[in-house]
Formats: sequence, C-alpha cells, structure tokens
Amino acid sequence: MDQELESTKRRFGIIGNSPQLNHAIHVASQVAPTDMTVLITGESGSGKESFSKIIHHLSARKHGQFIAINCGAIPEGTIDSELFGHEKGSFTGAHEARKGYFEVTNGGTIFLDEIGEMPLGTQARLLRVLENGEFIKVGSSKVLKTDVRVVAATNVNLLHAVEKGKFREDLYYRLNTVPIYVPPLRERGEDVELLFRKFSSDFSEKYRTKPIKLANDAKLILLRYRFPGNIRQLKNLAEQMTVLEMEREIHADALMKYLPQESSNLPALTTGEKHSSETFSDRELLYKVLFDMRHDMTELKKMLLDLLRGEHAPTSILNTHKDFFQGLEPMENLATKATELPMVIEQSSRPQSNVNSIINLNSENTDEYEKIEDISHEIAEDNLSIEKKEKELIIKALSKNKNKRKYAAQDLGISERTLYRKIKQYEIDGV
Repeated sequence: MDQELESTKRRFGIIGNSPQLNHAIHVASQVAPTDMTVLITGESGSGKESFSKIIHHLSARKHGQFIAINCGAIPEGTIDSELFGHEKGSFTGAHEARKGYFEVTNGGTIFLDEIGEMPLGTQARLLRVLENGEFIKVGSSKVLKTDVRVVAATNVNLLHAVEKGKFREDLYYRLNTVPIYVPPLRERGEDVELLFRKFSSDFSEKYRTKPIKLANDAKLILLRYRFPGNIRQLKNLAEQMTVLEMEREIHADALMKYLPQESSNLPALTTGEKHSSETFSDRELLYKVLFDMRHDMTELKKMLLDLLRGEHAPTSILNTHKDFFQGLEPMENLATKATELPMVIEQSSRPQSNVNSIINLNSENTDEYEKIEDISHEIAEDNLSIEKKEKELIIKALSKNKNKRKYAAQDLGISERTLYRKIKQYEIDGV
C-alpha cells in the first residue's frame, strides 16, 4: 500500500506526507478504475486539479481526452454553448454549429472546477448528463448521447449553497457520490518545508542561480504561517525570493518582508462564503473577546511589575518569574533594591495563567495586591464565559450540519481534528 502511494505521488508530482493528504490520494486511487462521479472539496490553491488528473490517468479512460473547465470563468450567457455546443443561428454570433465539451470528450473525463459558480439552468442540463448521458445542443431539439466521466471541484460549501437556493440539491447528491477532501497547506505540517525546498530547487534551475534555503528561524515562521493562498501562494513566495534575494540563506527578517503582516498571526475564518450574518457575528465577537483579554493580560502584567518595583517589592519574585514579565522591558532595569518578604505562589493549570498567582506580602501592600487578585478573578470568569460561548458555537454548528463534523469544522473555521478535541473537552453528547 505504501509503495503504491509513493508511486502515485512520484508520478503526479505530489509532495508531502501528511495523513490527510495520503488519505485523499488513497481515495482517488481507489475510485479511479470505476466510473463513479467524484466531488473534490478544498480551499483555493490547495491542488484539487492534481486529484482530478490522478482519477483520469489511473482509469480505463486514460487514453481518452481530459479537459479542465473553470465554471466561474465562463460567462453565464455562453456556458451552455461551451459545455453542450450549439447549432448555427441559435443566437446572435452563432455563424456555424459548434461541438461542446461533453461531445468532444466522449469516452474521456471532464473536470468541472468551481462547480458552485455554475448557473442553475446549466445545472439542470448537467444533471441530465449525469443521470442519462444525454444532452441537447443550444438551439436544437435533437437528443445526443455522451459517455463522459465528471469530476467536480469546489472551494465553497455546497450544502449552504443548496440551502440558499444557489445550487440544486439533486445535483449536489449526484456529484457527491465519492467525496475527496484536499487539506489546506496549514493543516499539512512539515509538508510546507518540503514543498518550499522543491519549489526553490525548481526555480533555481529555471533562473540558473543557486537554490535558496531557510535558516532555522525562518523555518519556524514558515511553519506557523497560515497560507490563505495555500500551495499557489507558497510557490509564488519561493519564486519571489529566488529572484530578489541576494543572500541564498533566508533568515526570519528577510522572509517576513514577503508575508502579508495583517494576516500572518490572525485566526483564519472559513474561506467559503459567509454562511449567515449570525454565525459570522458570533465568531467575530469571540475573536474580539480573545484579543481584548490578551491586551488586558499585558496591562495586568505591567501593573503587577510596577507594584513589584516598589521599595518593598521582593527581588525573589522578579528573579523567579522572569519569563512571566518577558517582553515588557529589559530585566536588568527591574528593581534592584528590595526587602525579602514571605510569599506563596499558586499556579493555575490553565496555560499562561501566572496572572492568577496569589502573592501574600506584608500588610502595607495588602490593599493593592487584593485589587490585583480581584482583577485576576474577573479574568478567570471571562475565560469561563469564553469557553461557554465556544461550546455553544460548536453545538450550534453541529446541529446546523446534522452532526457532520467535517462541515461543522468548516463552518467554525477550524480543522476537523481540533473540533473532535473540543467535543471531547466540553463533553458534548449526541455526536
């Protein structure tokens, strides 16, 4: 099985070893010998067309024609003519009869990319092809037959398009006979570095220059970046740096010049259309609360540091908890004169919750430290309210998608694995 998988990767130039990617390749290889219709889903730039080629070239139709069509790039007024052909004089400008793609590729495979952009009228025509292998040219009444395998792809949630009346439900279930999910680059872990090295090597050969390589600090940034443009964006990044960078070893500061700063560290919303104003508002509100809390934590650290720098502050606290105050100011600038006082620090099990520490000092500073403790309790309560809100959003997404984790995860803008962990964490029943 592993040998077949690696052979398929080499043949079609697929780089990576992530479990989700391997699973998608395995499904494509298994379904290829059949004539079943396949629906490939995934974000823009994640490599969906490569899977359509796997399906075609490993099938009995491999000697037939393969045509890839972007449904979103063809105007609505001409798409029927492009797909099914037209007769002479059927519309203005139709000076002669024309064969459509379904007639030309008889015995082969058609890859319909961005199927969610197809007009409803054309969807009805496509459904007839899938059901009976029949179609009618524009301006004709003669029924023609075709033997074409259809592989479709989309980067939007078709179920939501069905709910909004933008996509036919019967066509959706006819296309979705075998679903294949292509993971985005941010869910593929170390594959990012492998792909970058491959692209760097290809472009160094193309431009006849020495390949660039990433220093360790640059690798960490590359692996943390979310790549909204996926493989297409990574490939462009490698090409830009190959041509523009004079140094062949790329460090973090050089890499950051090519990454859009506004999106590198922000949580990613789902790349599909905004499913409803209510869902979007809930998620946006949650992110805002999280960022506000992070800001409050920084302010609280500064307040605590100012108190500890007073003349009665114990040096041992500053020395013991340097990591807690890291980034506020150089540690050598902290108070050097202090009186050693007894203290008890209780650390919470919650990550980065040193702010909940309880510091017992002498009675002179009791009021001030009680204020800090009150603020800490308020933040702890905010944490609980965020967890409650997150649990409500997860339950809402699961209910909306009839407990299908894949679509619920896409709604929430998280991976399916993260959703599974959250379900276990919050002990959500009925899933």
